Amino acid sequence: MEIRSTTEQDHDVFVDTLLTPFGLVRDTTAEDGGGAWWSALEMDRGVMAVADDGRPIGTAASYSFELTLPGDTVVPVAGVTAVGVLPTHRRRGVLTAMMRYQLEELRERGEFLSVLLASEAVIYRRFGYGPATYTRRLTVPRHRSALAAPRAGGADTGTVEVLRRAECVDLMEEVYDRYRRTQPGAVSRPHRWWALRAGQPPIAPAPRYVAVHRDADGVPDGYASYSRGDYDPVTKTVVLTVDETIAVDDAAFTALARFVLEHDLVTQIVFKHLPTEHPLRWQLADFRAGEVGGETDWLWVRLLDVPRALTARGWFADGELVLDVEDRFLGEHNRYLLTVRDGKAECVTTDRDPDLSLDVSDLGSIYLGGTTPSTLVRAGHIRAHHPALADTLFRTPRAPFTLHWF
Repeated sequence: MEIRSTTEQDHDVFVDTLLTPFGLVRDTTAEDGGGAWWSALEMDRGVMAVADDGRPIGTAASYSFELTLPGDTVVPVAGVTAVGVLPTHRRRGVLTAMMRYQLEELRERGEFLSVLLASEAVIYRRFGYGPATYTRRLTVPRHRSALAAPRAGGADTGTVEVLRRAECVDLMEEVYDRYRRTQPGAVSRPHRWWALRAGQPPIAPAPRYVAVHRDADGVPDGYASYSRGDYDPVTKTVVLTVDETIAVDDAAFTALARFVLEHDLVTQIVFKHLPTEHPLRWQLADFRAGEVGGETDWLWVRLLDVPRALTARGWFADGELVLDVEDRFLGEHNRYLLTVRDGKAECVTTDRDPDLSLDVSDLGSIYLGGTTPSTLVRAGHIRAHHPALADTLFRTPRAPFTLHWF
């Protein structure tokens, strides 16, 4: 078996090989591949496993994204995707070989962070990835969807208008880019994605209405992409599904939420993706009206260069912490002294006794602040002498959240 990098000439065979493990077939109805989720693949970042007889048997790839870290720091990140092995060649070490090749290649490119969305939660921890952001669904019956008046005051002075997706792609691209630069855990959506209509709605060309919020000066600062389902004669329901709500501040989000919650001729409103601690449920006049479900991990994080990663993000408390980090997959084991002063960190190797002993996947989980070190101590994953100090250092004022699907 050979593991090699791919080029643009490998595109078609790469896609066909990738689709086979998932039981999918190529959609040939879209012109020029437009709207196909694989149309934004960067073939100079692909990896292919080839059997001894020359047949491709596995694929992996990565996108060149940006990731927003705590402290509004935006850094390059590899978005791992398109990972699959033919059913006839599973459990023969193909995936392990591709993942090792890919991580080494990313390091050679000078990248220090890698992220992915895991199709199965049991696969990627052994390669050093840990779940770092989370999402959940909120379902609200239309007849119980009223929002309470804010007791702290403050009225929205903006406006909401309804457009069709095709009328406002550029607007959505601009608003999303503003939003993601201040939201920890958010991943960029390069212009290439919007132009190729690659991904899921509202990037994909599926018909959608888009509620656009404008501030008091008429500047777009939020949108909600949504669709109305057909009447279900069995459940006697009509569901309005919100793909995503993007807003640069809470006032814009609330205005957009109120708009969809007051939609006529529907029986349920479903917000597909909300942060686990989002205040929308608290804004309902009937607290019990919001049914929470579908809570799951979303973005998984892998540190490729621990000192660079820890010094790249912002910090919100001062202190020192000694981290004993084991990277079993790459065969590395190092101890680092993390020193934080005035929001900046220094990270150097040390021989001091550790405050935390952890796997690199656990470091990935706590890196963005969405999981506390003490949670993983209680779970039996991290060995800690000073978990309270670690919680204080890694805590962030805003929970990380990721919407982008790749």
